[in-house]
Amino acid sequence: MSAPPRHAATPDSPEDRPAATPTPADAAARAAALRGLLPSLWPFLRPYRGRIALALVFLLLAAGATLVFPLALRELIDQGLVAADPGQRAMALRGHFLWLFAAGAALGLFSALRFYAVTWLGERVSADLRNAVYAHVLRQSPGFFETTRTGEVVSRITTDTTVVQNIVGSSLSMGLRNLIMGLGALALLIATNPWVMGQVLGILVLVVLPAMAFGRRVRKLSRASQDRVADTSAIAAEMLNAIDVVQSHAQEAREARRFAEASEQAFDTARKRTRVRALLVAFIISATFGALLWGLYQGTQAVLAGRISAGHLGQTVVYVILLVSSVAVLAEVWGDLLRAAGATERLMELLAARSPVAEPEAPLALPPRGGPARVSLQGLRFHYPSRPDRAALEDFALEIAPGETVALVGPSGAGKSTVLQLLLRFYEAQQGRILLDGVPIDRLRLAELRGRMALVPQHSVVFSASALDNIRYGRPDAPHEAVIAAARAAHAHEFIEQLPEGYDSFLGERGVRLSGGQRQRIAIARAILQDAPLLLLDEATSALDAESERLVQQALDEAMRDRSTLVIAHRLATVQRADRIVVMEQGRIVEQGRHAELVARGGLYARLAALQFAA
Repeated sequence: MSAPPRHAATPDSPEDRPAATPTPADAAARAAALRGLLPSLWPFLRPYRGRIALALVFLLLAAGATLVFPLALRELIDQGLVAADPGQRAMALRGHFLWLFAAGAALGLFSALRFYAVTWLGERVSADLRNAVYAHVLRQSPGFFETTRTGEVVSRITTDTTVVQNIVGSSLSMGLRNLIMGLGALALLIATNPWVMGQVLGILVLVVLPAMAFGRRVRKLSRASQDRVADTSAIAAEMLNAIDVVQSHAQEAREARRFAEASEQAFDTARKRTRVRALLVAFIISATFGALLWGLYQGTQAVLAGRISAGHLGQTVVYVILLVSSVAVLAEVWGDLLRAAGATERLMELLAARSPVAEPEAPLALPPRGGPARVSLQGLRFHYPSRPDRAALEDFALEIAPGETVALVGPSGAGKSTVLQLLLRFYEAQQGRILLDGVPIDRLRLAELRGRMALVPQHSVVFSASALDNIRYGRPDAPHEAVIAAARAAHAHEFIEQLPEGYDSFLGERGVRLSGGQRQRIAIARAILQDAPLLLLDEATSALDAESERLVQQALDEAMRDRSTLVIAHRLATVQRADRIVVMEQGRIVEQGRHAELVARGGLYARLAALQFAA
């Protein structure tokens, strides 16, 4: 039973609507997200505490070298330029310029070391975060993907982690450095000009309040912008994975327009975010610059009045420049932090997702492999999460004896594939239980449970790898000889040998270099190589022509002798030799028996057989 289609966000989705005036609840939520930025990232930063400390040391030294520069400049002006004796002035200038060069060289060295340390940290943390999110998503049950688009997940793993990388590896370091320089410059300005800087600080307080309002707006638009980019990724991933369907229906132009519309929505939201952020930066810089110019004007008046020296004024000018530039950089960093808060929030949402199919707290062990598996499905009732009002299985019970081949047949939507999904614990039944060799499967580790099963799905999956790697996907350490034996059993050896590089040939994305029947035989060879005691065949021969189906069926008949097998088939010709045929309708078992018995009864199976064989 297929999951409902996942559509791209529509223009009237909440994120696409014009941003409303922030409510107190919205403001509190955004403030909480920003406060939670560092705690959310701390688990990924903690392993590198030593490097963080080293980067902070280099940062402090670089900021200190910058703050020392104006002091050296003051001494240069007051003692190197004002001295009366030319000889003394020349010697003083030489010494002061050496002092200035030493400060500049220290600044260059410590800045380079800081840059390397924080860039390494940003790359490392973003890689760890990307790996953690991807590994976590891989452990989610299929129910997760009923409501989450894969393109959106890819966007979060790539785009959002890049935003975090920029923050950790660049913006945060720049922000801290400029915060230290700004505070240092401000402290020295206050120490040397307390009355004037007291007035300036009063003006700066008035700058902060509107800046905070701007910041809330920027963060909201940043989150919306990232969501719109994820929409475009989702559309592209969906269409590129179905490119043959798009082209066969001549819908290239329509899909290009749909992608362009989503891109325009992303651009429009990004434009709004950029405009508000630009206004924020302009306001902060202009207001701060005006306030500091007022202080500088007061300083020039003090020089003219003889209250301070020219060197003192030069020092003040440089500190004012440092303070203004620091505030400008901090305004940029503030915008980056707001954007990173949105990106981190989205990533943490993925990491917070918990699969309803979880590993047991006290797992049991299966008996050692000693032959075919025994399976018992008892009183199952199951509703898909996306369809809670419709039962996919109702009071379903089935026993599969060791070595028995059981076929599930019935009309589409009867619940046949659902049985396989519950066996593999892709979902949890709301009622009933499943036993494998006498052990409840919800008490088994997922890897151990699925290691006892080999699945051949209806739609064969071939990865972007070689034929060899595709066949031994379930047994990566399988020897080459075993791979060839499995390929021979699946009648795949002949066409693989004819590929340009044989078993080392790259099969293309989703196996585009192979026919549908060849892809299915690769999947069958993979299952045969896995050599599991329970074989699950979901329309395993549906993509084969008559001759290939006959050959593969012979191989499967041979493979099924040593294992229990559950077969799902719409084509009844493929299940006539099954030990037992179970007929399903609307999630229930309505008939069981051998082919001849069921035909003689004249029930649902007989009607299906009459339709197929008459055709």
